[in-house]
Amino acid sequence: MQRKGIICAWIISILLLIAAISGCSSNSGQAGQDNAKETVALASDFAAYKNVPVNFTPALEPYEVKPGLANVTNKEMFQLSPEAKRLLVENGFVVVPNQHHREFFMLYEINLYDPMPSFITTDSMLHNYHLFFCHLLRVIEKDRLAPEVKELTAAMLNASQKQYAALKGSDWENAARRNIGFFAVAGKLLDPQITVPEPVMQVVKEELRLIENSAGISNSPLMNMGQDLKSPDTLQEDYSQYIPRGHYTTDELLQSYFKAMMWYGRMTFRLNSEDETKSAVLITSALGQSDFKQKWDKIYQPTSFFVGKADDLSYPQYRELLDKTYGTGAGLKDLASDDKKWAAFMEAAAELESPVINSIPIFEKDIQPDREGAIKGFRFMGQRFTLDAAVFQRLVYRDVKENSQGERRMLPRGLDIPAAMGSEEAYAILEAQEETQYEGYPDNMNKLRQYITGLDKGIWTQNLYWSWLYTLEPLLQEKGKGYPSFMQSQAWNRKDLNSFLAGWTELKHDTILFAKQVYAEMGGGMAGVDDRGYVEPNPHLYARLAALVDMTRDGLSSRNLLDQKDRDSLDRLEQLALSLKTISEKELSDIHLTDEEYELIRSYGGQLEHFWLEALSDIGVDHRSAIAENPAALVADVATDPGGRVLQEATGHIFEIYAVVPVDGSLRIARGGVYSHYEFSWPLSDRLTDKNWHELLNSGQTPPLAGWTETFIAQ
Repeated sequence: MQRKGIICAWIISILLLIAAISGCSSNSGQAGQDNAKETVALASDFAAYKNVPVNFTPALEPYEVKPGLANVTNKEMFQLSPEAKRLLVENGFVVVPNQHHREFFMLYEINLYDPMPSFITTDSMLHNYHLFFCHLLRVIEKDRLAPEVKELTAAMLNASQKQYAALKGSDWENAARRNIGFFAVAGKLLDPQITVPEPVMQVVKEELRLIENSAGISNSPLMNMGQDLKSPDTLQEDYSQYIPRGHYTTDELLQSYFKAMMWYGRMTFRLNSEDETKSAVLITSALGQSDFKQKWDKIYQPTSFFVGKADDLSYPQYRELLDKTYGTGAGLKDLASDDKKWAAFMEAAAELESPVINSIPIFEKDIQPDREGAIKGFRFMGQRFTLDAAVFQRLVYRDVKENSQGERRMLPRGLDIPAAMGSEEAYAILEAQEETQYEGYPDNMNKLRQYITGLDKGIWTQNLYWSWLYTLEPLLQEKGKGYPSFMQSQAWNRKDLNSFLAGWTELKHDTILFAKQVYAEMGGGMAGVDDRGYVEPNPHLYARLAALVDMTRDGLSSRNLLDQKDRDSLDRLEQLALSLKTISEKELSDIHLTDEEYELIRSYGGQLEHFWLEALSDIGVDHRSAIAENPAALVADVATDPGGRVLQEATGHIFEIYAVVPVDGSLRIARGGVYSHYEFSWPLSDRLTDKNWHELLNSGQTPPLAGWTETFIAQ
């Protein structure tokens, strides 16, 4: 009974969220419940999220840093600029840009050898998880998913040819021919040597040319097969999305897999087109044959555990609807010969829930007034619903209107996400930048905040993507009385916002293939030196990170997707997060640390290097000398303006943070590493890869840091 109650609570929360951000009508409620049940089942099939308790009472006495750092015991160890010293006195901490630290472990190992007190940051631990998430997904995709996709594609291409032969001369012929082309495109992307069937040879060639040229937004030759290409109802695709990015650039197998899965994830068989819907039904029928459904599940379920459920209509909904309308086991003759049942199917399909996130280029409202009709439909392996993309959707045009100057908000801002999750500081910055001046923005933001605040832990931890966001959330909580003085300031709130945005950028980078993207419409040290360090005290974040690591390990182990070496590394990462949680609790409760705990802080750099090497071992990295080719910096495009720009989020070199911390009743400076974060728009036709971004970083051509970071960064 208890489990049923939990599942019901999850379903209700998901429906409330979807209602808040999509405005779904009441007649889609049952479909929403069905999808919510599917999400819960997929998450629970892999692993449960186990809460890690946190126990502390903030009890630190407030302190001030005197002018000239007069009351800081080790100030002579550090050479800081006048501006850095001013901010260090004013805020109790300062961040200093550095162009030499390409990974976190480099900075912490320098601290050990210099020696100087280390300041262990939440940034460095979040980066550790990113490294392993990326590694595990990359290995699973190469070893397990890519072969499954190739086999399933070949099987579906063969089945589609048989359907075409059986339906030739009927009203379903064009739909069947489209499917041959659909799977032939994916097949050629996976294996250029395959033979394309003659009936679709030319149209497949045209699609592949658009994909290989990253041709931007254009009519899809295949999806519009048999339709008037001058019609405003033609399906358009953004072919720049097929530029391999993220970890998919590391070898040819992942590049071909990326393109094929992007094709499967983005191409929509729209419900407002009977012919396209016939194609979707034929795909659904074919998936019911032999072991095709099991192959589809082997791809869909692991990726759902990593990222989440598909946002568009998919095989489970269409399969259930077909069985209800035509009866279980209906064949091609039944589909093609019963017009009344087909009409009943189309009517019932119209009641299914619409996608929350639009990832199809849509232009003017007067040209395409039916937004739902333009984007609602079936996808073979649809990209996934994520909370942050849903937030973006409600804060760009058309969901918000023009501002007083008649301008449209065609691209969101990264700060929209923490603002929607409750950060007053993020909203204040957006307000100062006049981002909230668009008609409808404040109202939509208030609705988003209301429903996000009401989400329970079951929703937040339904898969690894959502759990990662949940792990970042403590960075948005303002630190009050009893915390170190350097954490009780607007400057620290903004530092935490920077950490949130950079951690979120790593999440977007790692899931760029699956997460649906929003489109607006239109060694040893010297003896005798006291180098005892400090842990950034955020027990809730370390606790959630430990739980996230545990969920990752258990979920992948349950499906035999984790080898012993990676399991051991995740065990070690979980234990490190738990140790930092304990140290944080003791620091905040003003309890002395043990010698072993100080030694953990002192040796932190060596642990980070171990995790870095383990996480990159699958791409051949076995020594720290490879750091130049594998820096921490990365880039991800997160939203698209069909007018020709994308929003890029990026992390750069590791910056240094200096914090005045209390140790044994006196104040000292401790040094650590924090993310650098960049946000900028970029031409749609040139979506950046990590390699491109590294070239910009190394040549000094990076865009400026956000202006609001000046309160804590000493340029």
